Amino acid sequence: MSFDTSAGTRGARQPSGRIAMWMNKFMAKRLRRKGDGKFMGMDALVLTTLGRKTGVERSTPVAWFPGDNGTYLIAASAAGAAGNPAWFLNIAANPDKVRIDVAGRALEVTAEQLHGTERDHAWRQIITTTPRFVGYQEKTDREIPIIRLTPRPRP
Repeated sequence: MSFDTSAGTRGARQPSGRIAMWMNKFMAKRLRRKGDGKFMGMDALVLTTLGRKTGVERSTPVAWFPGDNGTYLIAASAAGAAGNPAWFLNIAANPDKVRIDVAGRALEVTAEQLHGTERDHAWRQIITTTPRFVGYQEKTDREIPIIRLTPRPRP
């Protein structure tokens, strides 16, 4: 599994600051409580990663798309920012320490960045379902990473 997408040289301003942090916490709490999984008209889940520098769990609401065989696809778009979102860097450091909350369930997952044909197929699915992602790609010169989250069997 290689997480090898580096930051670009141009892009939109990445959402940050206190308001963005408050909004993330609010939406994560809402998604977990209601379990309906909608955010800005998209299916959403709460992604929990282990901080690559701090070792502290970090939770972020992200849009998801159905993958093959019960997997979940997420795009590290950062709204078209030049840099990858922090959660992508956290996953890259700890791909086997990822959890999602989706549809009222908490699932331990393994994360894998898609490349080549698999990535192209997933990207077409994402932009067909949610055209706003085309705009995110147009804002940046980095290739937006697509991550497949595969639920791990329960012990």
